[in-house]
Amino acid sequence: MDYVSALLPPVVMAVFFIGVIRVIVKTQGGANKAKEDAAVDAALARTEGPPRSSATGDA
Repeated sequence: MDYVSALLPPVVMAVFFIGVIRVIVKTQGGANKAKEDAAVDAALARTEGPPRSSATGDA
């Protein structure tokens, strides 16, 4: 019976890991891909911000 208690945690973690991978693969692309891409592009544009001019004067 010790072998069951020794194998149970790795088996549970393997099943959980496979489930997470399946969810990730299923949510890639599809109908929401364009919306997700637009949200990422908007977030990147916000973090980059408008181009800044240099604060120093021309020499």
